[in-house]
Amino acid sequence: MTRKEVVAGWRERVDIPDWGIRRVRAKLDTGARTSAIDVAQYEMIDDTHVRFEIVYRTKPERKTRWVEAPCHRVTRVKPSSGKASERVICHTRIRIGDDEFDAEVGLVCRKGMLCRMLVGREALAGRYFVDSSEKYLVTGKAKKKARKKSS
Repeated sequence: MTRKEVVAGWRERVDIPDWGIRRVRAKLDTGARTSAIDVAQYEMIDDTHVRFEIVYRTKPERKTRWVEAPCHRVTRVKPSSGKASERVICHTRIRIGDDEFDAEVGLVCRKGMLCRMLVGREALAGRYFVDSSEKYLVTGKAKKKARKKSS
């Protein structure tokens, strides 16, 4: 039995329960093979574990969280910029709406990017069709806090 694919927007809110991350803004990108999350810095603890600082929000203020996780592998990646670089890859669970699944996530600096995370086609395959003209079809738009009017 195959699972029914859901239509998602090109941007959705993603949770990473293993790392204590909730509602990070993510781009669902069928053009990218692997997923990636914004990290400010990382250090290998030993051959099998890595410690890293996730940047999960930049506006209105920068928010980060330090995480330790098993390192699945280190690979060479050629991003859209064309310059190949080494990237640490970790396995973790990702949640989009009510759907939770395992995925490989690369640790990379996404400074200057619109979204702190990118979910690639390997993670999306068999789960989502991405409607590039829509946002937040699965997770809903984040509600803005009401501003108090000054009298």
